[in-house]
Amino acid sequence: MILISHRGNLLGKNEKLENNPDYIIEAEKNGFDVEIDIWFKNGQFYLGHDKPQYKVNKKFLENSKFWCHAKNKSALYELSIINCHYFWHETDDYTITSLGYIWIYPNKPILKNGICVLPEKFENRDINNKCKGICSDYILNYKYL
Repeated sequence: MILISHRGNLLGKNEKLENNPDYIIEAEKNGFDVEIDIWFKNGQFYLGHDKPQYKVNKKFLENSKFWCHAKNKSALYELSIINCHYFWHETDDYTITSLGYIWIYPNKPILKNGICVLPEKFENRDINNKCKGICSDYILNYKYL
């Protein structure tokens, strides 16, 4: 099963550190893939959930462990022309990543090739052997499933 840290979180939301490059690298060093929020503005890539916060370069994003969530249309285009794994979604029930995974909006029915997002938010969310991966703020809790 693919285990993806949501914005670098391992044991719960930390809005002060989410999408910080050092926080993301720490999650990767702990053996997890990481979903990161990407903006493109004034010819530069940035990390940040609600706005561009941390400037990063193309090489940083070309990490096979990163799942780059485009937050504006410029980011979507720019991610599509570099060597990274990316996707776009807002409130879609499902979207397809550039590597063919189905990104499943929280609390939508699980699909076999899907990435179940934030399963911890929903009671009785049985995910064992029902999805390809999990993206969670509490990803350490899923390490030994």
